[in-house]
Amino acid sequence: MTTDPDAIIIGAGHNSLACACHLASHGWKVAVYEQAPEPGGAVKTGAYTLPGFRHDWAAMNLSLFAGSAFHTQHGKELAGHGLAFAPTGNPFASVFPDGRWLGISNDVALTTERVRAFSQADAKAWTKLTTDFPSEAETIFGLLGSPMNRRALSSLGWKTWRKKGGGGTLDLARFLMMSPRAWLDQTFESDHVKATLAAWGMHLDFAPDIAGGALFPYLEAMAGQAFGMVLGQGGADTAINAMVKMLEAHGGSIECGTPVTGIEQAGGRATGITLADGRFVGAQKAVIANVTPAALLKLTGGTGDARHEAAMQGFQHAPGTMMIHLAMEALPDWKAPELKQFAYVHIAPSMDQMARTYAQAKAGLLPDEPMIVCGQPTVVDPSRAPDGKHVLWLQVRMAPGTIKGDAAGKIKAKSWTNAATPFADRALDILERYVPGTRKKILGQHIVTPPMLETDNPNLVGGDQVCGSHHLHQHFMNRPARGYADGTTPIRNLYHTGAAVWPGGGTGAGPGTLLAKKLAGK
Repeated sequence: MTTDPDAIIIGAGHNSLACACHLASHGWKVAVYEQAPEPGGAVKTGAYTLPGFRHDWAAMNLSLFAGSAFHTQHGKELAGHGLAFAPTGNPFASVFPDGRWLGISNDVALTTERVRAFSQADAKAWTKLTTDFPSEAETIFGLLGSPMNRRALSSLGWKTWRKKGGGGTLDLARFLMMSPRAWLDQTFESDHVKATLAAWGMHLDFAPDIAGGALFPYLEAMAGQAFGMVLGQGGADTAINAMVKMLEAHGGSIECGTPVTGIEQAGGRATGITLADGRFVGAQKAVIANVTPAALLKLTGGTGDARHEAAMQGFQHAPGTMMIHLAMEALPDWKAPELKQFAYVHIAPSMDQMARTYAQAKAGLLPDEPMIVCGQPTVVDPSRAPDGKHVLWLQVRMAPGTIKGDAAGKIKAKSWTNAATPFADRALDILERYVPGTRKKILGQHIVTPPMLETDNPNLVGGDQVCGSHHLHQHFMNRPARGYADGTTPIRNLYHTGAAVWPGGGTGAGPGTLLAKKLAGK
């Protein structure tokens, strides 16, 4: 009698674990293999600066996970395994060189008045967006949670047509193709309001002028106001730890520090995997690879389908990100004390600055004024630091994976080993310019460069935290390739998951959940 698992999953990121947990809860025997010494991928937490200070390595915001189909179905069990959230009603704000700021909170009246301080017309536009959001969200979230196959899209299209009519459906399609700048310029008049929302596009590789990016500033603004933001109590790894325990409770297993060197096949069917130590592990029903498209080709030696292989080879990644983790004596003394209440504070003063930063990073240049995402998790969850102390989670966006030069002409180093400190100093100089005295409060610092992110997790190519650009040519039914957005591959019993597969990046575990439901049949 065979002891081979029903499914083998390569990689132990949150998509892998969501897939494994769902399959295991439906009777599948699942084994997960991870090359890193711990599970989680980009979703993990550690004392990267000083003892007692807990920093989220890359992903911090668990709002998508808390609102996901996976959590909706399995949340009660996950809570029994220790999953705990730390919610906030003050998700994000932006600060500007003129000393003004705009914060989005889940108090609609308060947020609207903050917008009104910049423009009466924009407050009117904001009110209309707020009023329309529940109806619009039903359609948009339905799309983002739907499998990218003909049957699902036909059903969704018919429902949308019946709800919105022909004109409304075409308007939605037009909106989905718009760039952030195009939508923001048509909706608001204040440059401050536009920049506040446009900053969210940069989180998902959508600079202001990239087609298809309007959706994300819209969703983050409206969902932030409607639902706030959710962090993990004690760290983002609360989700990972709970899923590992859930998997093990259902008889599954996870083995870390175990690289996979090959996906074996016979007769056009995946049969199992070979590990770096020479072991072969067979799979009865499925081999599931949470890897980049390029890595899928490497592990299989080719999928046997020329179009699929070309798509895997040509898959494009977004620019990278530098992380700076800071242990702090106290929070920054923002000019507006209210900013100490927000989970995120963006330093991204204009759409032009964001567009310039993106273009510089894409050209291989260290941006002269990168966008700074200043995460303040201890505002929401004080348990992440000793009493009275704080942590700051800084994302420096964008950054080239391979350095060709410096847009400011000051950093001569072309290797990240030598460029890391001066580029981090540039980012901290920007923070200091907006919040003088912040540097004096730093107790410990840990810089994570784009190559360090990739070394830790090979899916983050060049420090690309979303495992592939979400531009229209490789999003929706094209993620990662036309005909394969449902996780299938040309090799029978071999499936592809992770952020490179529809619906893409973020902590919502959509790719893993959709694949697990497809395989389990429910």
